[in-house]
This record gives sequence, C-alpha cells and structure tokens, in this order.
Amino acid sequence: MASDIPDLVAPSAEPGSATIVHHPAIVLERVSEATRKLREAIATIVVGQEDVVELMLLTLAARGHALLVGVPGLAKTLLVSTLAKALDLSFGRVQFTPDLLPADITGTDVLAAEGDGRQLAFAPGPVFANLLLADEINRTPPKTQSALLEAMQERRVTVGRKTHVLPDPFQVFATRNPIEQEGTYPLPEAQLDRFLLEIHVEYPSEAQEREIARRTTSGPPETIEPVLMAEDVRALQSLVPKIPATDAAIDLAVRVVRATRPGSPKAPKEVADYVRFGAGPRGSQSLVLAAKARAALRGEAAADVDDVRAILVPALRHRVVLGYRAEADGVSDRAVLEAVLRAVS
Repeated sequence: MASDIPDLVAPSAEPGSATIVHHPAIVLERVSEATRKLREAIATIVVGQEDVVELMLLTLAARGHALLVGVPGLAKTLLVSTLAKALDLSFGRVQFTPDLLPADITGTDVLAAEGDGRQLAFAPGPVFANLLLADEINRTPPKTQSALLEAMQERRVTVGRKTHVLPDPFQVFATRNPIEQEGTYPLPEAQLDRFLLEIHVEYPSEAQEREIARRTTSGPPETIEPVLMAEDVRALQSLVPKIPATDAAIDLAVRVVRATRPGSPKAPKEVADYVRFGAGPRGSQSLVLAAKARAALRGEAAADVDDVRAILVPALRHRVVLGYRAEADGVSDRAVLEAVLRAVS
C-alpha cells in the first residue's frame, strides 16, 4: 500500500539518504493525499470514528500527545495500534495499574555480565517506542504518572545519572475511562497540559454498531499494510510549524484562551460562574499549532480562524478546570468554551 502514494520525502542523489521536497504546493498536495490514504487504511480495521481518526492524525502531524476519553469497548486501544501499523512505527503499550512503578515505564539499570565482571546496563522500558499507548492512565498514582512528564515534554528520560533520548518521532496516546472512578487517580494539571488534545470517543451509530458486530464475529481481522514510513512522518512533522497562521487566527486563539480565565474583562458569565482556573499560555500555543496541523492535513497553505474554531474544544477542554457548580448545574466544558467563543468573536 505504501507504493500507492507519493513519498513526502524524495530520494537524494546519495544512496541511503533522503531530502525533504521543499516546494510548498507539492508538499501540501502529498500531505493531503497521504492523509486520505491513512484514513482509508484505518477504516479497514476500525468502523466509524472518523472524527476521532481526524484528530489523531492532527495530533501526529503536530508532534503532540493526545488523551482519548471514552467508555470501554469503543476501540480506543485499537485506534492507536492501527495508527502505528499504518505508519510502520514501533508501538509500545503500558497498562496502568495501581502497583505500576516509574521504572516499569522508563526502564531501569540492571547488572549485566561484561567480560569477567558485571556492570550496570540500561534496560529500556516500553516508553522507548514511536507511539506509546498509556492505557487507562488514571489508574496509577501521580508519582507513576509523573514518570511520563519528562518523556512527553523533553522526549527523553533520566534514569539514575544518565539521560536517554527517546525515538523520533515519540508520541503518547493515553486513554481514560470517564465513568469508573473507583481505583482511579486524578491526572495532575501539569500532565494534562502536556496533551495537545483531549479527544472524546463517542458511541457508534446504529449502522456502525451493526457493522462492528458483523465484522468482529466473522473470523480473523484484516491485516493492514504501512501507508507511510517513519521518515515521511518526520517530514510531515517538520512541515507543520512552517505553515503560516493568519494574524486573525492567532488573535482569536489568544483572545479565547485569555477569556477562559476568571477575572478576565472579556470572560463571559459562564466562566465567572463555572470555571475555577482557565487555560495558560500553553493553551494558546497548542491551539495555534493544532490549527496549523489541521490546515496542513487539508492541503491548505495557511491556518485561519476556521481552523482555530474547529479545534478549539479538544485543544482547550482539558486545560479549563470547572468548579463544583458546573457539575451541579450540568454544565459541560464544551458549553463553557462555546460561550467563550461567542463572547470573543
């Protein structure tokens, strides 16, 4: 399947090396075609969830991390593993449990035989993969959750006195069950802020659920061939920051984020009534970067206000901390963010 699509990386004159195609029109056309092929490949394994797939591809292009929120059985794990296969990337999985230790994620130093003696050698953990699935991340204590902080922010881990660089690309796709609360721990705000997007995985439609029941009970699942190679992914990720964003798009992103903060003169009544803490500056950065990634995947030459509006809720919902009154009144983070957008538009 990889041969069906033009490479994002063009062969160079020297064997074994490659150069990125720099002409913007050519690159954007290839990105748009690559995205279409990726959607088609994932659809052969996962039924429906087109919006979720779109946001996952956007996260991939922006070199970010994503938190997938949904009840059990909605193919969250399957989505991540299928994406890794479609990209020919290494895949690691950590099943978060209350007894999980930081070393179970990052790896540890072990005694290894060397010549006539023994020396400490680093045994890498599952975090040393291109795509890491942090399954049910809220089932482990904050101390273990924090083991991912350095990896997500710096793309490296420190064990003992040595720092180890993670593979490139390295991205975390974490899952969280919003219903079951027993035996779970809240995610620290500092870690939530490291996720580019919070993606909500909804129930399938009736037709989709019928197809899921038919497909999953009819023998072994279909296999998926890689659509893009790792070098193509790196080329795509290097392109996204170079996509320009209009002044209007950046202004809208900043106005929205500032209006989520209680006490801001532009904050609507919903923020004053229901929000404890608004989004910080990383919210503005993430919103602009996600808008650029959305524009790139659509083959657009620049990110505009429509891209900011489209990505606003998944980019900010986990950065806005609602108070108890919001839960009591049945007010969602989406409703608050939509009120903010109306107030600043």
